[in-house]
Amino acid sequence: MKVRLDRKSTAIAGAALLCVIVFLLFNASRSLKKENTSLTQERNEIIALKAEFLSLNASLNAVEGRKSAAKSGGIVQTADELFRSMGLNQKVKSLKSTEARDRKYAVEEEAEIKLEKVTMNEMANIFYRIENGPFLLSVRKSDIKTNFENPTLLDITMTVDLVKPK
Repeated sequence: MKVRLDRKSTAIAGAALLCVIVFLLFNASRSLKKENTSLTQERNEIIALKAEFLSLNASLNAVEGRKSAAKSGGIVQTADELFRSMGLNQKVKSLKSTEARDRKYAVEEEAEIKLEKVTMNEMANIFYRIENGPFLLSVRKSDIKTNFENPTLLDITMTVDLVKPK
């Protein structure tokens, strides 16, 4: 049996096929736009995380560089080297190691340092070198008083920690 299609039914079938194709393309376009939006959001989040990672990595590298220098000796040797490099070893009246605390990844050594007849500029240099020097040093507490003999000079008593990795 032969089925004959006339022009009208062929045109209707072609239009229906065209509508189906247009509908499928419209749905594919809409899903691709949604995927593009979500990928753009993910990319923006990754860019923000990258900036944060680079910042943290730079600070970690700075600490790693300081950490390697701390392997040389204890707190007494480190403090002595710090004051000798600044030319202040004659102003150190006492340097006593007080305690060592064992942490998970590091050992903290504490020392009490007494300095006499220090100028304000020297004090600023001391605190700067402690914070930014090649060792992982931190000032736990400090007591600053004017000198009895010369009120323009300072007497400093401070507790300093040295962090050494295990």
